[in-house]
Amino acid sequence: MKRILTSFIAAIAIVGGVFFFLHNRSNTTSVEADNQKLRVVTTNSILEDMVHNVGGERIELYSIVKRGTDPHEYEPQPSDVSQAVDADVIFHNGLNLETGGNGWFSKLVETSNKKFDEDVFAASDGVKTQHLTTNKDEIDPHAWLDLENGIIYVKNITKVLKNKDPKNADYYQKNADEYIVKLTKLHESAQSKFSDIPESQRLLVTSEGAFKYFSRAYNLKPTYIWEINTESQGTPEQMEQLLSKIKNSDVKSLFVETSVSPKSMNKVSKETGLPIYSKVFTDSLANEGTIGDTYYTMMKWNLDKIHEGLSGTK
Repeated sequence: MKRILTSFIAAIAIVGGVFFFLHNRSNTTSVEADNQKLRVVTTNSILEDMVHNVGGERIELYSIVKRGTDPHEYEPQPSDVSQAVDADVIFHNGLNLETGGNGWFSKLVETSNKKFDEDVFAASDGVKTQHLTTNKDEIDPHAWLDLENGIIYVKNITKVLKNKDPKNADYYQKNADEYIVKLTKLHESAQSKFSDIPESQRLLVTSEGAFKYFSRAYNLKPTYIWEINTESQGTPEQMEQLLSKIKNSDVKSLFVETSVSPKSMNKVSKETGLPIYSKVFTDSLANEGTIGDTYYTMMKWNLDKIHEGLSGTK
């Protein structure tokens, strides 16, 4: 009888131990699932920074096009494809930025077995678009250079993150609200920033025609050598048209973008005698740890330097 009782107690202990192990394993798996971060991929560094400001430490973030690289024409690397396959969410600019030219992004989405509006979202959804002057049917993609549009991007990003990760919805919304206040203050101060510059001096001369949205928002007149980076760059016809516009203005300075070669603008400077006042940011943020390495500081730099250059002051 004693041997039977001992065996019975041992059996109960074994069953209890198995139950305890399975229960703990289940709880551990549940905790791991709860703590798993949302995996987010962006197509460029500007979107990466916007998403970081909203998602903070609750997401894992990867940018496909690295800083200093032009997103118009890009060849995805195996690591980009791998990240896209594993992503819960992919954000792209839209407005034909990544899907124009060689269509690299559309191919990446197809290869990674993702779907637009389910896994892949355009941050620019809802902005008031502008079109290229050389092709009225093609949208100008550089909407983020108007801070009001940048705020629309942030709101779209926040909505998607909240829907994909509802347990962290309050965290994302709090971050977004604080970020939007910061961007709004900069935008509102910029709207009257150029009012002290005579209209004949408000010609914003850049290499690529990326500043239409910026100029509409802040009351400038944009002109450029070529309209978009997928075009031929610095052709004799383009140079002749630009030089004519400069001649008919009182513009004081020229600007060149950080993501393009200064070769063509150097020629314009030599022909006109006007200085290249500063580099400006368009398609990419600066390297981390340098001025312009966030969307906010990039836009502030552009506003400050363009104002200084056009007014002829330092």
